[in-house]
Amino acid sequence: MEWEVRLIEWLQAHIGSLAGYVELLAFLGAETGLLMVVLIVMFCWKKEVGQRLALITSCVNLWLPMIKAVVLRPRPYMEYPDRVEALTLKGSSAAEKSVLEQGYSFPSMHSASIPALYFWLAKEAKKQWLWILAGVLTVLVGISRPIAGMHYPTDVLVGWVLGFAILGIFLLLDRYVHKEWLYHTILIVSAFPGLFYVRTTDFFTALGCLTGAIAAIHFERKYVNFQETKKIPAMILRVLGAFVVYFVVNTLLKLPFNKEFLAGASLLALLVRTGRYAVTMFLITGVYPMAFPLFDRLGKNNEQGVRK
Repeated sequence: MEWEVRLIEWLQAHIGSLAGYVELLAFLGAETGLLMVVLIVMFCWKKEVGQRLALITSCVNLWLPMIKAVVLRPRPYMEYPDRVEALTLKGSSAAEKSVLEQGYSFPSMHSASIPALYFWLAKEAKKQWLWILAGVLTVLVGISRPIAGMHYPTDVLVGWVLGFAILGIFLLLDRYVHKEWLYHTILIVSAFPGLFYVRTTDFFTALGCLTGAIAAIHFERKYVNFQETKKIPAMILRVLGAFVVYFVVNTLLKLPFNKEFLAGASLLALLVRTGRYAVTMFLITGVYPMAFPLFDRLGKNNEQGVRK
């Protein structure tokens, strides 16, 4: 709609100078920012809450591309390149112009992911400041998306609605589905329709994350069963180590394939992407915690060294 394009033009003309803040807000709602919060909660506070957040954020990024692939709305900077600038993208690479890589515009996954993650976290923590933070981040990240040229205002509005709707879905599942295997099966089966018509990387990335997270929950409980820690050095090592594993494993899993294949839109290439993220998520949240006793001992030794 024309009014949306004019509003984006006005926002970029008057607030576009805040591009640095827009990039930060984009990071919070993107893959790495969401993973960072999930890992901090899982490894440094409450394991079960972090595991649930992993499922919620994976489903947001799984279900919304299924809607996007039906609506097929291009992003503003793609549809109006002479009027809208993509402030959070650098240069003019083929990937930035590719719907395969960037996905469609409607609805906004950033706008849905933030309330789904932070309001669930606020519910579990029962802290007033977290409720306030969740509300502020929801508004700021949502508003930043049209400023960035990545979404129309209506994308954001519907993204907010869907973020809270997904929260409601998980609340219903928690209330009525008490068998964990059935709970997880429902989530996995919900992705099956998308395999037949979605051809964007965001869907297949999220499918891998969901599959890996579910497998990791069962593996970790049976073979690892790590405990939470209150030692700051151990917390830092846990999270930093997880990102090292994330980047190393993701890089290694790309080596058997050429870049053209991985960048392709074939179903096989996209399923390979799903497999990569499933393995990576499984290793980070299921296997990697086996190293936590070592981190705890290092943290204990550091504390003793400080006392001496």
